[in-house]
Amino acid sequence: MLLTLLTSLTLLLGSALGVVTQVGTACTVTPLSSDSSASGTIDDTSQILAAFKSCGKDGSISFSDGIYHINQVMDITLTNCDVVLRGTWIWSTDIQYWLSHSISVVYAGRSTAWRIGGDNFSIRGEGVVFDGNGQKWYDQNKNQGNQNGRPISFTLWNAKNALVDGITWRQVQFWHTFIAHSQNITMTNLDMNATSNSQYKTVNTDGTDTWNSKDIVISNWTVTCGDDCISIKGNSSNVHVSNVVCHESGGMCVGSIGKDAGTPDFVDDIVFDNITLIHSSNAAWIKTYPSGGGHVRNVLFKNIQFTDVNQPIYISPCIYSYSNCDASRLQISDVRWENISGTARYNVGAGIHCSAAAVCQNLTFENIDIKQKSGAAVEYLCSNIANQKTSGLACTGSCPGNQPQQLNHN
Repeated sequence: MLLTLLTSLTLLLGSALGVVTQVGTACTVTPLSSDSSASGTIDDTSQILAAFKSCGKDGSISFSDGIYHINQVMDITLTNCDVVLRGTWIWSTDIQYWLSHSISVVYAGRSTAWRIGGDNFSIRGEGVVFDGNGQKWYDQNKNQGNQNGRPISFTLWNAKNALVDGITWRQVQFWHTFIAHSQNITMTNLDMNATSNSQYKTVNTDGTDTWNSKDIVISNWTVTCGDDCISIKGNSSNVHVSNVVCHESGGMCVGSIGKDAGTPDFVDDIVFDNITLIHSSNAAWIKTYPSGGGHVRNVLFKNIQFTDVNQPIYISPCIYSYSNCDASRLQISDVRWENISGTARYNVGAGIHCSAAAVCQNLTFENIDIKQKSGAAVEYLCSNIANQKTSGLACTGSCPGNQPQQLNHN
C-alpha cells in the first residue's frame, strides 16, 4: 500500500527531487534549476512533456514558480484538461537546433516551437513569462523575416473549445501565436513585447495570425511587435477582436490572402472593436495578392484610435509586388469603418485601391476623423469602389495602382 502511494505521488525523479509529482490525474511540475543563465546546459522539456502525457487527459497540470529551460520542441494534445503556468520559461539560443527541428504548421512553410491541440482545455498564466531569446534571431536574420525553421512561439493546431489567458511574452523568436485548423478559441489578457536592442529590427514578430479557423475571441491584449498586430488569414470566420493596444505594429489586418491561384481564400464575419494603435505602419487594412481567388466579406473596423500611423485605412490588391493590381478577382464586400480617429504620419488618411477586375462592393464609412500630425487635412484616395458616392467617405482623389504603399508620402 505504501509503495503504491509513493508511486502515485512521484512520477519522475531528476536532478531535483519531485520534478513532476502526480496525485491521481493532477500533476505538479517544478523546474530543475533556478539559474537563469543555465540555458543550453539544463533542459526542463522532458519533465514538462511527461506531465502533459500523464495528466493531459481528464486531468490538471500546475507549474510551480521558477525558471524553466526549453531546449526542445513540444508537441502536445490536451483533452478535458486545465493547465496553470507559472515562472519564467526560457527558450534556448541553439538556432541550428530550432531550424532543423521546429514543427511544421504548413502555412507558407512556417514552423513552431510549441504545438498544442485537443479539445476542451484551458491554459492560464499566473505571472508566467515566455522568453524566446529573440534577440539572437533578430540579429541572425538581419532584418529578414521569413527564414525557414524560425519558430513561432505558441501554436494552437487542431484545437477546439480552448481558453488561453494571462501569458506574457518577451523577445519572441518569430510570431507570438498562430491559430490554425481550430474552432471556438478564446485568448484573453495577453502581453507581448518584441523589441530589438541592436541595429536589426524585429521583423515578422506578429501578435497572432489565424488560418483555417473559426469562432475566435481575442480580447485585452497589449502588443509591441515588428509586424501585424492581429492578422486574419485565409479561411477564417467569426473572429471578434476587442480591447487591444498595439505599438510599432502593422495594426489590424485582413490578410495577406489570395496568394495561391489554385486555393481560394475566404474571410467572413470579422470584428475589430476598441483598438488603440501607436506609431504603427497601418491601422485598419485589407491586403491581398493579385493572383488568387476567394472573398473578404462582412468586416467591421470600429472604435479605432491611433497616433502617428503611416497609412490608417488601406486596401491593396497587390501586396508586396505592387504590380498587376487591377487583376485580382478576390472580391471584397460589406466592409465598414466606424469611429476611426487619429493622426497620420503622412498626408493620406485612406488609400483604398480595389481591383478593377473585382470592384469593391458596399464599403461604408462613418465618423472618420483623421489628420496629419501637424493638424493639416489628409487626402482620401479611392479607386474601384462600386458605391463610392454613397459610401460616406469624401474621396479627394484616385489611388495609384502601381505603388499602393507609397501614397504621396510628403
